[in-house]
Amino acid sequence: MEKIVLEAALRESFGKSGCKHLRKEGLIPGVVYKEGKKAVSVQVGSKELWHALHTEAGENAIITMDISDGKKKTEKTVIVKEVQHDPINDSFVHVDFHEISLKQKLKVKVPVVVKGEAVGVKEDDGVLTQETWELEVECMPADIPEHVDVQVGELRIGDSIHVKDIAPLQGVSILNDPEQMVVSVIPPKLEEEVAEEAPAEGEEEPEVIKKGKKEEEEAEAPAEGKEETPPEEKE
Repeated sequence: MEKIVLEAALRESFGKSGCKHLRKEGLIPGVVYKEGKKAVSVQVGSKELWHALHTEAGENAIITMDISDGKKKTEKTVIVKEVQHDPINDSFVHVDFHEISLKQKLKVKVPVVVKGEAVGVKEDDGVLTQETWELEVECMPADIPEHVDVQVGELRIGDSIHVKDIAPLQGVSILNDPEQMVVSVIPPKLEEEVAEEAPAEGEEEPEVIKKGKKEEEEAEAPAEGKEETPPEEKE
């Protein structure tokens, strides 16, 4: 696994104005968390953070963070827990790191990658649908897979792959429900099914509508054997 080193510094700017000032200088405010310990506020370079997140490991990259307090550096092993982005320009706004131990298992989410072309799609015009895009796994930090491959080449129409069907990964436990569907091949949608969604031109209205109109007409007409009182005789 590629070793990633990220330089950081203890953060002294807080609040909206302080964090906004950091971002103008190309620095991203962040926090390093560790269970049972006080969180550490840090700042990292925007470009350096981008490069750390764009290795093959993605956001599951194991990062060696060198935190400077102006006099000395403290080294921590971390993974990125959450990255907040600006909704307009997608730039970094804030980042949360989780300090980990290389000797303890951790839980992370990894993407699912479909491999091959299903025979049901290639030969029978079926449609491949992917229901699960990422899986939660538990493993040692050094064993975190970049992704989980799912081979679909032999799937025909009506076939599917569930979590329990995925080939085991050495040292990795998948935590999702074994019965959870990952991918399936369904029949092509027939044109007749689309046509049935709307009534054909000239087709009579449904019976429930006709009945409603009839009841409305009966309510407006006077009851049989009873004369309607002329308007001038009403009080």
